[in-house]
Amino acid sequence: MHDLFEQKEEVQVADSAAPLATRMRPRSLDEFVGQEHILARGKLLRRAIEADRLPSVIFSGPPGSGKTTLARIIAEITHAKFIRISGVESNVAEMRRVIAAATNRLRTSGQRTILFIDEIHHFNKAQQDILLPDVEAGNLRLIGATTYNPFFYVNSALVSRSQVFRLEPLSVQQLEQLIDRALADKERGLGNYNVKIDKDARRHLAKLSDGDARKCLNALEIGVLTTPPSVAGLGEAGRPQGKKLPHSLDAGVIAPGYSAGVIHFTLAVAEESIQQKAVVYDRAGDAHYDTISAFIKSMRASDQQGAMYWLAKMLHAGEDFRFIARRIVIFASEDIGLADPEALPLAVATQQAVEFVGMPEARIPLAHATAYMCRAPKSREAYNALNAASEKIEMEQTKRVPEHLKNIHFPVNPGS
Repeated sequence: MHDLFEQKEEVQVADSAAPLATRMRPRSLDEFVGQEHILARGKLLRRAIEADRLPSVIFSGPPGSGKTTLARIIAEITHAKFIRISGVESNVAEMRRVIAAATNRLRTSGQRTILFIDEIHHFNKAQQDILLPDVEAGNLRLIGATTYNPFFYVNSALVSRSQVFRLEPLSVQQLEQLIDRALADKERGLGNYNVKIDKDARRHLAKLSDGDARKCLNALEIGVLTTPPSVAGLGEAGRPQGKKLPHSLDAGVIAPGYSAGVIHFTLAVAEESIQQKAVVYDRAGDAHYDTISAFIKSMRASDQQGAMYWLAKMLHAGEDFRFIARRIVIFASEDIGLADPEALPLAVATQQAVEFVGMPEARIPLAHATAYMCRAPKSREAYNALNAASEKIEMEQTKRVPEHLKNIHFPVNPGS
């Protein structure tokens, strides 16, 4: 059994060959980006880590949100023995050895043990039950990491003995911060490369990474390492006419007789690096309103092919699927109305379905509802009638309620 400290020297030796995301792992809480809701100064988790009073905890969250990184930071600053095992590779025999060693360590030297179990949801109930007595007795402290909801995939008895912390996907701004940090870091990052990254390229990488720091940094690295630099005096391509660029310059090291080149990280490079095309779409600008307008007008014209295209564009560009569902609900009542009374219940069911399943599966009920709205007969009778009545309210004197329409359960004159 090895722990992080025993592997530390080996990891440092292999750092130069490790992916950028691994090399750029934060080494302290101050370097950690994101998760301010649990790690900001004064928050419970940060206080517990800094005071070395960490209870058993379970970190849940999507890939690339910092679960393993946070565990490694705890390994660096805690005075406890830190042991890491994987829920994918470990077995009962290994767990029993770890628990026995932790118990013996506590009794003989007083040193506590932190057991980090990555992908803990892969353990079956029997494997998780093995931990219960020693976690409860305090022989070891558990840190579990999972991409699933621990209340469903982790033994409830183990959850009740642990603090559960949810890690959120990183925001676009936070991922852009990580990109800039990696490009500036000469020790672990890409600072020794002369990289000029365009704003739209940085934003594309950050947006398409879906909150995953690992995905974002590794896409940045492959883009930088595969883009040839330009060389001063040799033209934009950086290659002398009829002469091959030295291999060392291709690798980011300037060869003798050449001046430092610039690696221009453009939107086209970003698209190739993350294998997804950028869509001109600003959720707060004209493209947002123009595209949803085209979507609605296509449904109104019963143009199913057109409506599906605009739906696909919005989803591809990262439009909020809840916004699309709301517009379908409105359309079902406003444009279809009495012509097909089943349209509104289906639209409401779609809104509930997308909330329940989330993306990427939410796109399927949205497509189902879009096709239905396109094929349904259209009637604005109720909508137009309401508008006409509203206009009368605004323009004419407000009418009193006729006597025969009043509430007849009470006398007209209560005092009589």
